[in-house]
Amino acid sequence: MAQPDTWSEIAKVCIAAQTGTEVEFQAITETVDIDIGDKDFDVINTLSGGRLVKFTPQEPTSITLEAYPVDAGTVGFTTASTGTGFFDLISTVDTSQPLVYSADRTRVKYRMAIMWTDASVTAAGQVVSPTNFALRVVAADAYFTSVKPSFTDGLLKFTVTAKVPAFDKSGNANVKVESVGGAATATLTALASYTSTVKW
Repeated sequence: MAQPDTWSEIAKVCIAAQTGTEVEFQAITETVDIDIGDKDFDVINTLSGGRLVKFTPQEPTSITLEAYPVDAGTVGFTTASTGTGFFDLISTVDTSQPLVYSADRTRVKYRMAIMWTDASVTAAGQVVSPTNFALRVVAADAYFTSVKPSFTDGLLKFTVTAKVPAFDKSGNANVKVESVGGAATATLTALASYTSTVKW
């Protein structure tokens, strides 16, 4: 199988709460923007005219979706399979109609996975078998920080943002990028169920 020239048009997008199922959002999502946190540094000027590099901690990664839901959220998000809205990502999950999301202090960790592939898979977290091509970005222990509806052009669009620090408190990575390039024996493994101790 030939390597694609580009990744275009189609991607898989899934979101999982800790101990919850993978919920697919590509059916209502138009764009995905992934801003991997900068690994920046400051420069100290010395009296000799030289420069010293002072590394700064890596910035958080943010992932922003532009989407077109018609529901406020997803019924019973933690057990759902297809996402239909976003307000449950920043408040307490509702498990029945009518869906009601009041402002509260709930903050839940989520894992997001975005994958481009030529394989016939239905979810971003699924295995990609040998001879196929795929590129996947995974961010675990993320918090959704923004759900912004807009109707300025006569079509209701939501801009939804999740942020995640580069590392957890133990120094383990919260973000990974992986790919498989059509090798005869290489497999992009499936993501494990997301829990408080298992990220991927």
